[in-house]
Amino acid sequence: MRIISKKALQDFYSRHPDSKTPLEDWYRIVKKAQWTCFADIKKTFNTVDNVGNKRYVFNIKGNDYRIVAIIQFTAKAVLIRFVGTHKQYDKIKDIKNI
Repeated sequence: MRIISKKALQDFYSRHPDSKTPLEDWYRIVKKAQWTCFADIKKTFNTVDNVGNKRYVFNIKGNDYRIVAIIQFTAKAVLIRFVGTHKQYDKIKDIKNI
């Protein structure tokens, strides 16, 4: 998959150093993936949630952090829309439009 904005991950782990290894692991796994549907993502990341409007929520580092990404299966693209703590994620009012 082509991941659009690794910089979002880098910016986040520069502020939260303990997230660097788990975020880099997520990036490496997703980059190698060839997902065609949600079931494929579930095989890779069992805790992923489909929240609608092509948005998927990934739990990172035992649910300490979250990534919200838009995934375009036909284009093989993952657009990172949010990287944050679980607490920051809980403050999102409309996940389908983030």
